[in-house]
Amino acid sequence: MLSELVLVTRTLRKQPGFALIAVLTLALGIGATSGVFSLIHGVLLSPPPYRDPGQLVLIQAVRPNGRAFEAPRNWPAAQWMDWRQNAKSLDGVAAYAWSFNYLVRPDGSQSIEGMYVTKEYFRVMGLAPLAGRLFVDSEITGGASSAILLGYEFAQRTFGDPAAALGKELRISRSDAPYRVVGIMPPGIRFLPSPTNSQEPNYNVNAMVDYWLPAVPSPKSLKSADWDVVARMKTGAFLATVQSDLNVAVAREAQSEPAFQKIAARVESLGDDMNHDGRRILFPLLGAATLVLLIACGNAAALLLVRGLQRQGEYAIRAALGISRWALFRQASMESLALSLSGGALGIALAFAVVKAFKTVGGHAIPRLDAVAAGWPMLAFGLGAAICAAVLAGLYPAWRASRLDPLEALKSAGPKSSASRGERRLLRTVTMAQTALTLSLLVGATLLIRTMVNISNVQSGYRVDRILTMSVTEMQRDQWLDFHRRALDRVSALPGIESAAFAWGVPLTGNSWPASIEVEGQPVATRDSERIAVPLRGVTQDYFKVIGVPLESGRPFRATDAGKRLTVAIVNQAFADRYFPGAPILGKKIWLGNRNNAAIEIIGVAANTRTGDLTQPPSPEVYLSLWQVNAFSKHLVVRTTADPASIRTAVERELRSVDPSISVENAKTLEQIRDESLASRDFAMQLLVGFSIVGGVLTLVGIYGVLSLSVASRRREIAIRAAVGAARGDIRTLIFGEGFRLIAGGLAAGVVLALLISRVLQTFLYGVQPTDPLTLIGSALLFAAVALLACWAPSHRAARVDPAEALRYE
Repeated sequence: MLSELVLVTRTLRKQPGFALIAVLTLALGIGATSGVFSLIHGVLLSPPPYRDPGQLVLIQAVRPNGRAFEAPRNWPAAQWMDWRQNAKSLDGVAAYAWSFNYLVRPDGSQSIEGMYVTKEYFRVMGLAPLAGRLFVDSEITGGASSAILLGYEFAQRTFGDPAAALGKELRISRSDAPYRVVGIMPPGIRFLPSPTNSQEPNYNVNAMVDYWLPAVPSPKSLKSADWDVVARMKTGAFLATVQSDLNVAVAREAQSEPAFQKIAARVESLGDDMNHDGRRILFPLLGAATLVLLIACGNAAALLLVRGLQRQGEYAIRAALGISRWALFRQASMESLALSLSGGALGIALAFAVVKAFKTVGGHAIPRLDAVAAGWPMLAFGLGAAICAAVLAGLYPAWRASRLDPLEALKSAGPKSSASRGERRLLRTVTMAQTALTLSLLVGATLLIRTMVNISNVQSGYRVDRILTMSVTEMQRDQWLDFHRRALDRVSALPGIESAAFAWGVPLTGNSWPASIEVEGQPVATRDSERIAVPLRGVTQDYFKVIGVPLESGRPFRATDAGKRLTVAIVNQAFADRYFPGAPILGKKIWLGNRNNAAIEIIGVAANTRTGDLTQPPSPEVYLSLWQVNAFSKHLVVRTTADPASIRTAVERELRSVDPSISVENAKTLEQIRDESLASRDFAMQLLVGFSIVGGVLTLVGIYGVLSLSVASRRREIAIRAAVGAARGDIRTLIFGEGFRLIAGGLAAGVVLALLISRVLQTFLYGVQPTDPLTLIGSALLFAAVALLACWAPSHRAARVDPAEALRYE
């Protein structure tokens, strides 16, 4: 084996050009697939730090038909407490609630995310503290607790040494007393999904948990829908078993309690829920990278076959001298293995750069990207891809070398030895397959390019240019109104600012308050599941002016629309069209929750905007006066006369001059927010465009190689045609015709393949269908035009064949 490897190395050194092209070709395919695999391993395959995470399930409240509620709904404590006692397939049930807060500091507060958890949470999740202890029974009471657990990353960020945080006291906003740190949890613990909070601007399910606080359901609110639920299945239990048990339990509870009617349970694996977005993005990209690898393997196979043709005289001599067919097969296989391993080594090195690029451009597109690292898993995958490439690229050339007839090979041996019809047919088939795969990539990239163009042409209903936003939070509740009025006055007076407003509901931030309402003239809901759900937004009087949203009728908010009671609201046109079609709406009433609460008068109708998602049509929305809502965390939104980044420092300075302890974070332009909302589509588009270019180049090289081999194999035929009077143009047409048939066959197969593969991109597309004929035809014509250029050099070489020289050699 070692001697054969030395021989292969010496042989390849004699033809460095061949070796370099083969290695680079394989490196591109292996590097692309290894880079995408590193993302999949870090995001999807790395298990969360829970005991037996495959046994954990999330239990979500849905409608009896399985569809989600318009506004996500939590579980009442009375229900999951009953499951904890009676669900035989569950080993434990725990409830939790997402929490957003601030670490209060005199020189600037810091936002933190945490969880309120019930006593069973840590046992169900299989978590133990890294240092300190968990909550004790005396700290888990119905009253306020002073104990707090910190996440490893937050403790390290705040105290340097996480262990140094034990025993320290922290001041948390919205709490009158400080908390004492009793434990530090292990690193890498992220949030569990909380659908009801997914619209909060600060909600990030992929972030590390900063803190945990104990929670106990209040006996007065056991029927209030306040809780998300996680459970652990018993050993040997299945999702279907748990689903069946809970169906029975929920039906039984609905019979005894009318408030629980028309609510069903949906059980889903924790891993499936957490990886939903990651799978949607990464699996199609892995498929695209695999197509590039297959194209690269096809090119390498063609190179090795041509090289085998050139060496068939050498193989024949070896066979005549007594070397066995197995030895010839092994020697030829060693060559492909050496090339593949070299390509794998270079590809892995390329994958490190690819991963770094992915983390740079995919920061807002891929969940849990911080868990991605180019380590041993990627090295192992790269090695496996190299071995697979060696098999795919080298199997047939090695088999052909071992099946060589020494006598026939020696008879035809010479510098012009060429492929047989069968071998040329095989190469044409490989090249047609490469063309089909490349067209599939090109169609996918074109669909995403058209999607981004379509989205860029969407009329959002608001302006995004020259708008700066930042989240601003005042820690002193008794100074809330005074701070915000003074802050608006100071910021509005800065040079370069046209207007300013505070808003709890900036477009595309997910910032809204999903709430149920009653609407005048609509039937009164008798159950929670029948209530009208709309997003609520709180804004100050100049908000619509700042983002350029006109009022269709009525009046804007005024500074006098203040107080402790909600009295006025502005709705959008979609709200008016749905609930008051063709009827006057100004002066009509709505109620938050139910009609026992104070009525809110509709004073205006704003134009429709796409505030939640640019790809979704406008839906009913309600705007409240921020002076009446008193929202805790909100955005400052300012319209500038110049580049918004140039005034960011001045705005922050003015805000802190009013109160140094406030939190000022997440300063972004509205254009940046818009780009981040499209990050997953943009990331997929960039990668598919890159893969299409790489695959296209490799396929063009393959087309060129097949036609070049065809010219060499048909040299005598071409010479005879020239000798009997064929013009050079006729010979060019002959070779171009062969190339055209090659390209057309690949494109025909590629259209069929593209129709199948492009459906995977359905969730990314907007304004274009996966089967869009314009995209298919345009992509095919574009590639055909470029591919025909690859036919020029072989056809030109064929036209210059000297009949006398070729026939004399023959």
